[in-house]
Amino acid sequence: MAPSRNVLVIGGGAAGNALTILLRRAGVAVDLVEAKQDWNATAGSGITLQGNALRVLRDLGVWERVEASGYGFGSVGITAPDGTVLHVQDDLRTGGDDLPATVGMQRPQLQQILIEAVRASGATIRLGTTATIVGQDDDGVTVHLSDGHEARYDLVVAADGLGSTTRAAIGITDTPRPTGMAIWRVAAPRPAGVTRTDLAYGGPAFIAGYCPTSQDTLYAYVVEANRDRATIPAERYADEMVRLASAYGGHWPEITKTITDPAQVNYTWFDQMLVEGAWHRGRVVLIGDAAHCCPPTLAQGAAMSLEDAVVLSELLTGSDTWDDALLNAYYERRIARVRPVVEASVQLGQWQLDQVRDADVPGLMARTMTTLQERP
Repeated sequence: MAPSRNVLVIGGGAAGNALTILLRRAGVAVDLVEAKQDWNATAGSGITLQGNALRVLRDLGVWERVEASGYGFGSVGITAPDGTVLHVQDDLRTGGDDLPATVGMQRPQLQQILIEAVRASGATIRLGTTATIVGQDDDGVTVHLSDGHEARYDLVVAADGLGSTTRAAIGITDTPRPTGMAIWRVAAPRPAGVTRTDLAYGGPAFIAGYCPTSQDTLYAYVVEANRDRATIPAERYADEMVRLASAYGGHWPEITKTITDPAQVNYTWFDQMLVEGAWHRGRVVLIGDAAHCCPPTLAQGAAMSLEDAVVLSELLTGSDTWDDALLNAYYERRIARVRPVVEASVQLGQWQLDQVRDADVPGLMARTMTTLQERP
């Protein structure tokens, strides 16, 4: 008979939520702590989910809700800055033929679907709460929670994101670093003609693109070289995005006229990070953005985090012994998958920064996505 286990998951984003659902399904007791009181339920504009991410969401039991909330499509268009369509490429169905190649959806909608699935799983949830590792030994980890609780766990999973304090606390010194690019994002009404992602290269920005996120909405983005955030007052965010986007034709004029509220515009630098070597120290293990992050040039950030959850839960629920060998196996399986995604995502951006005109962008994207057709 398998021993009774309890796990603390620190962070309620895609990776932490997915892992919680999967472990609870197998009967593992899970406490999930999330620093944000609102569980990050309203943050973000849109998200592009390719087939390998959709496959995990189906495994989590939420695919039908994702399908109903989002907008599925199967191709990507390349346009000139004036909106002229230069090429349309069918996307690979990396999740299998029974799933769309891509679904765009509003990021808060995805988070809400995952939140409801975590609540239904029976996990113990503590919002507005942080966790501090007090100590650990071969059998478990002692943790102090900011709400005053102190508890002992068989395993602690750090799903606390790019700026993970848990990662630093266990002595892993890797930190994210900027790639040199930044992105302006906004949610907007969907023009009737927008039925896929279109990407314009050139003009005043490196990339101007959009992705439908429902029957009525899309999210639009413009990528440029990063600037000192202090030089861009938040009240000018809408003006700055409009200034860049106004140079583009096609559907952009209709989109741009709706960009009026600076509070709805997000400005973020692209970062990269990949922790090389084991993603654990003792009984504390990293998952998702705490272990790796890549710029969104391949739209694989959330997918890699979701896949981490699948692999880690499979290993944990398939073994009676939780030890270094098991956690090293998790790292070895994931690093082989994550490293080429991070490297390709960074390379795509670097070609733009270096203005390499003959870069094999379609080839690199196709080769990388082909590797994602297999299960993680």
